[in-house]
Amino acid sequence: VLQNLSQTPVLRELLKEAKMPGTTVKIESPELCTEPQLIKLDQPGPLTLAMHQFVTEMQETKKGVVTPKELFAQVCKKAIRFKGYQQQDSHELLRYLLDGMRAEE
Repeated sequence: VLQNLSQTPVLRELLKEAKMPGTTVKIESPELCTEPQLIKLDQPGPLTLAMHQFVTEMQETKKGVVTPKELFAQVCKKAIRFKGYQQQDSHELLRYLLDGMRAEE
């Protein structure tokens, strides 16, 4: 799930811009044929910052292995069920991660 998210260009760009508080982001959706939306971003929360850090490491690192320790710690704070390293469904992680970042908006 995290590898796929790190390869999503729109998400990478939004995370890069979200890191700078007070930025206004223009979101266009040609498929929906609606007017572009302008969204003013506040200070990003800890989960969003951890996601930005992880995506940046995935894109820039040459060491080969990236461990999402901080991102996992932030997800565990939002969803206690992930503590303890038991097996979880990837779609649950995706849901908690994206919902958690959205709640920080």
